[in-house]
Amino acid sequence: MPDAPTPFVLGGSLRRPTWPGSRPSILSIVAVLVVVAAPVRGLYRATGSSMEEGFMIVFPRLVQQGALPNRDFLHLYGPTSLDVLALWFRIFGDTLESQRTFGLLQHLWIIVGLYALTRAWGHVAAVGAAWVATLLIVTPIGLSALAWHGALAFGVWAIVFAVRSLTTHAVTDLWWVGGLAGLALGYRPDLVVALSLALGFVVWRRRDGWAALVGGAVVGLLPMWYHLVRVGPTDAIRGMLLDPLFELRPGRELPRPPGWSVADGALQAVAEGSPPWWGLPAIGHPQQLFFWFFAVILIAVAVPVIGAIELRRAEHEAERRRSVALIAAGLFGFGILPQALQRPDSTHLAWVAVISWSLLVPAIMMRLRGRFAVTRRAVTATVVVGLLMLVVCPFYTYRHYLLHTRVSAQQLPLPFLVERGPDRFWFGDFSVAQALTEMIPDLETRSEAGDRLIVGPADLSRTIYSDVSVYYLFPELVPATYYIEMDPGLADADGSGLADDIASADFLVLTNIWTGWNEPNASDRHLSQEGNQAVAHGFCLVGRYEDNLV
Repeated sequence: MPDAPTPFVLGGSLRRPTWPGSRPSILSIVAVLVVVAAPVRGLYRATGSSMEEGFMIVFPRLVQQGALPNRDFLHLYGPTSLDVLALWFRIFGDTLESQRTFGLLQHLWIIVGLYALTRAWGHVAAVGAAWVATLLIVTPIGLSALAWHGALAFGVWAIVFAVRSLTTHAVTDLWWVGGLAGLALGYRPDLVVALSLALGFVVWRRRDGWAALVGGAVVGLLPMWYHLVRVGPTDAIRGMLLDPLFELRPGRELPRPPGWSVADGALQAVAEGSPPWWGLPAIGHPQQLFFWFFAVILIAVAVPVIGAIELRRAEHEAERRRSVALIAAGLFGFGILPQALQRPDSTHLAWVAVISWSLLVPAIMMRLRGRFAVTRRAVTATVVVGLLMLVVCPFYTYRHYLLHTRVSAQQLPLPFLVERGPDRFWFGDFSVAQALTEMIPDLETRSEAGDRLIVGPADLSRTIYSDVSVYYLFPELVPATYYIEMDPGLADADGSGLADDIASADFLVLTNIWTGWNEPNASDRHLSQEGNQAVAHGFCLVGRYEDNLV
């Protein structure tokens, strides 16, 4: 039998030997892709997040037209994700399906990155970690091409190349580390702490390489430098730092720990109002969030600690390399914990758990060292993590995975589709879809290309959410407001400029879809009445749809 190839993360080449030497790798990748593929058809037809997924289509479209985030429209993250999506849309079109395909590729980039990282512990461990990642990454918000997922993907691969550089000692690998880290920060600048912890540890182990890493980061951040020059530091700092960290936080944060008897997040409460089928015994969904919150923190801390313990115990170079890999990746998972702490709903908990919980597979294997054969340890570790999710958070992992898989297999009906020409969007509520379907021809008849449109909540003193998907369905109309995405404490603040934007608009689409939004934070406050006054002063009612839903 030929020798097993050295994993890429430990310095091996991507060129694999011919069959049968490549058989374990091929079978492992197939095993991962089968699990990823099962729900994909259903995910392409899943209910969309009307604001978040909506702006991941609308914002890149505006970038194509020359608009700039932080200057022409509110965008709370880095510019790189929009620049990349704008290029993607230029090639493949700015449709819902095109955006979801890009989102699927981002998900795969994370899953394959974690597979590559955990290959240091063998094929079975890598498959187990990839399966865990799949359950956590495709369930929170479907295939939306959000900046968080792109940033995680680049961050994970930066760590893969960083660990690899400890073996190869190649400057090229460090340039890759810096470039990938720079791209990650261009997607989400708030990953700076996580990346600094992980990559700083690796470079400290090397005791050299800072220059190459920094040089690569400068190159990877080129879209950010270009953005800063175009919009200016004042608007960039306001949009990417002050608004998300200070102005927005009071209206979006949730209690820590989550409530025991009710779901604190409004979207969580909506989803659980008519939950998918789950026939196995389980604790209630608020209790799952409560226990999951503590489990996320515990495992994020435990993974790098286990790596440090194993590093001290290591007797061979291979063991030291694996321990360093676990520490570096574990520090990355620990560094993203603030994402879960500031808003511990199921989405943010899953976004954080995807790193540490996938790494828990090799961490358990290392603690079982010497007791079983490698394959048995990998299977045991995977089963333990799988059972942990089955007990702590089955509704937010297995249940949604099963839901989309059943839709893929045509065992369940599709959500409700709203179409206008070639553009479409899926909604989970029939009344919402019906209201928008009735509204579309009225707006279509009255408007002309180039007219200015604003979409927002019916009560503009409480800008809790915005159905940005309506902008997507009317690409010929110009968004008339900086606040395409609407958030509490921003659009409804005194002097926000929303009233002036309203005065400049030709049409308003105001919705009561989210009027029942109820969270234990500042989003329940009614702030400036300037927006409502501008509506009353300058507009007349054209139509009401589905009992004022729109």
